[in-house]
Amino acid sequence: MNWKKNKINVAIQVLPEAGGKIKYDLVDAAIEAIRRTGFKYQVCPFETVVECTYEELPKVLESIHESCKSAGTEKMLTNLKIQVDFAQGVTIEDKMEKYR
Repeated sequence: MNWKKNKINVAIQVLPEAGGKIKYDLVDAAIEAIRRTGFKYQVCPFETVVECTYEELPKVLESIHESCKSAGTEKMLTNLKIQVDFAQGVTIEDKMEKYR
């Protein structure tokens, strides 16, 4: 089985900067870019978790960076946490089910 086609969870935190300050409206542009990808996602206080495949991740990141740049971001730090299961997919529900 090609593990790169399994669903993964990616926690994406963006810290976009404009005018020397982190701007929340620029973070909103990143979240909107994630929404437009059509992938399942969950917004959290410090990051947004996206469910996609490892192969799809570069397109998600490109969309986020292009949207933030278009919204006026001058510099951006992007932090990622990636959860992969080589045998099967990983879903947001796997981790959140007991808290609902």
